[in-house]
Amino acid sequence: MRYELRKKIAEVCAKKILLKGDSVGVSFYAFFANKNDDPELLMEAATWWIETHQLDHFEKALKIKRMVEAGL
Repeated sequence: MRYELRKKIAEVCAKKILLKGDSVGVSFYAFFANKNDDPELLMEAATWWIETHQLDHFEKALKIKRMVEAGL
């Protein structure tokens, strides 16, 4: 996954954790606007989330943040 997407995911997760605590959940849609203005980037995130790591629709933001920061 490209660096810019990893950075965005980590930032969004950090913000959600700060606002709602360590138990807040996210889906990969949380990293995008409500319109599909970059389908290639959306598919990159979906592939990483669904195919590569077989994550559930909602996962703990803390888990996702740690994964992207670790380069997984």
